[in-house]
Amino acid sequence: MTVIALTLDLLLPGCTTLKEKRSRLKPLLLALRREFNVAAAEMDAHDNHRRTVLGLVSLGNDGAFVQRSLAAIPGWIEAHRPDLQLMDHRVELL
Repeated sequence: MTVIALTLDLLLPGCTTLKEKRSRLKPLLLALRREFNVAAAEMDAHDNHRRTVLGLVSLGNDGAFVQRSLAAIPGWIEAHRPDLQLMDHRVELL
């Protein structure tokens, strides 16, 4: 079994409150779970309304498939969520 984690560092331009941040992140996390079948949660920068760090984890018996699936997520975010700016991403084999 292969377990891979993806960490995304995102900026939320124009976001002025934590409430607005949560209203942007909730649909994103739901869409990522639905589209890529991953576990996803905010991991850091909880009190910063302009930035977030998301953690996503996927597992499977085909490591190459899991890695390709997670590698597609940054591009999907850039294509489907122009209101977010991807600053950095890291993939880790667990």
